[in-house]
Amino acid sequence: MSKVVLITGGSSGIGKTVGIYLQKKGYKVYGSSRKPENITNNSFPLVAIDVRNSESIQQAVQEIIDIEGKIDVLINNAGVGITGPIEEIPLEEIQNNFHTNVFGPIEMMKAVLPFMRHQNSGLIINVTSIAGYMGLPYRGIYSASKGALELITESIRMEVKPFNIKVTNVAPGDFATDIASRRFHAPILENSPYKKMYSQQLATIDEHVDEGGDPIEMAKAIDKIIQNQNPKVHYKVGAFMQKFSIFLKKVLPDTTYERILMNHYKIK
Repeated sequence: MSKVVLITGGSSGIGKTVGIYLQKKGYKVYGSSRKPENITNNSFPLVAIDVRNSESIQQAVQEIIDIEGKIDVLINNAGVGITGPIEEIPLEEIQNNFHTNVFGPIEMMKAVLPFMRHQNSGLIINVTSIAGYMGLPYRGIYSASKGALELITESIRMEVKPFNIKVTNVAPGDFATDIASRRFHAPILENSPYKKMYSQQLATIDEHVDEGGDPIEMAKAIDKIIQNQNPKVHYKVGAFMQKFSIFLKKVLPDTTYERILMNHYKIK
């Protein structure tokens, strides 16, 4: 029997690319969208999930179980970006980011784990970010939310291992997707002390996404992880320098690494 895969945020970007790739590989793929009725060009079925709404999560998971009888793989891919000086980002936007990027994946895991435990098998792949390994200027909230999911994965991985359930992280770098259009940008305030630096950073951040790699790299990496009987705790997928930056953070003094980041982002 084909493995049943559920991908949150499967209607666009990395999630859609992964879904199409896995479907061609023979997996039975379900994606999710907040409003699947508005999506007309998906090659695999979409269920309605708003990861900020526990009821929608439970209903969608049960819907797939009723049809397929199992969920073998959960890919927690749904997430949103956020930029801005931390001082100027509205609290409700910070809360919304954590609700989507941290609490949502937790609720998804809680929904599938009873079924995976009953199956005595399962795999959960949490899509985080290389940004989650370091505090980046004007992306601090995003870095924090993805870093939190990295640590949660480390913890729950050990908790569910006795039930033959595997959990891992995949941290992508910059990929050419439409994430920039869905990211919350704190407005550039006319009288803000951050106006000049933040406006420069916004242009640089969007440029990195536009020039990012092909999301098919993520699809291939995730396929390999699914086939691996003993997946690692952490995977990084992206350009060499993005992955190398994590190594540098481990070996360099904090202030030296901070200086490198500030030079890279042209903060004086």
